Amino acid sequence: MSSSRLRAATLVRLALVAAMVAAALVLAACGDDDDEGAASNGAAEGGTDSATNLEFIESGKLTVGMNLQFKPQMYLDDAGDPAGYDVDLLNELAPALEQELNIKNLDFNGLIPGLQSNQFDMVSVGLSPTPERKEVVDFTRAYVPYVQVLGVPTGKGESSPDAYNKEGVTITALQGSTGEQLAKKLFPKAKVNGLPDQNAAFLEVATGRADGIVVEDYLLAQFDKSNSGKLEAAPFSEPLDVQYGSWAVPKGHEDFVEYLDKWLCEAQDSGKLEELYKKNFGVEDFPEMPSC
Repeated sequence: MSSSRLRAATLVRLALVAAMVAAALVLAACGDDDDEGAASNGAAEGGTDSATNLEFIESGKLTVGMNLQFKPQMYLDDAGDPAGYDVDLLNELAPALEQELNIKNLDFNGLIPGLQSNQFDMVSVGLSPTPERKEVVDFTRAYVPYVQVLGVPTGKGESSPDAYNKEGVTITALQGSTGEQLAKKLFPKAKVNGLPDQNAAFLEVATGRADGIVVEDYLLAQFDKSNSGKLEAAPFSEPLDVQYGSWAVPKGHEDFVEYLDKWLCEAQDSGKLEELYKKNFGVEDFPEMPSC
């Protein structure tokens, strides 16, 4: 073969090799793009609804602030363990979040400050999302209904709320609760005495040192079980108010609120909220909840 023909053949072989190398690089690049796309799609599919995107103050634990003195909603059983509606519900939530439930039992007035100082991931004590509270913490949708009544000494109740809205009347309530706020709103002429302990607020009325207590109907029923015949709901034509309790979370945790709202809707639609409510409150009817 002549030198010119040899050079030509060599050039052809080099061109073929270059083409093969270029093709391999293109295929490799396509493979990288597919991998990256799959990873990106996988992350997107998780979305803000995924519990894996959420952060907790203590790894592996869902830390919840509570005030365990509201039987049957939340209390300490005979063995000293947390029990009640809220506790049962949280025992359903924690596994869904792949976390261990960690309950911290504090005075009612310490719950929101504790949430603000990052002592808890959330507070579960049936807080009503009032405008004042919304300024410092965020709230989920409702998870528990409340019927507010005026508890009065048995057989001594007046038929009209106006009878209690005057000077010389003392109304008690749990300090910092929506009951205390409602009492101040409905009975502005009376003295409203907010007490840090729920039982103390009841006893003020039962012993004649106060004329009534603004409280949820189920708490009044629980007090009557252990203090039979002492107090009853005033015979008004309708309750003082019907409210709903929500979970509270630190300000700015929108992803957590979104997850909890979706979880609560699923629990409501599946009948889980109704099941746990009837089990703990011992009632046949589940009050109507806001629709999802």
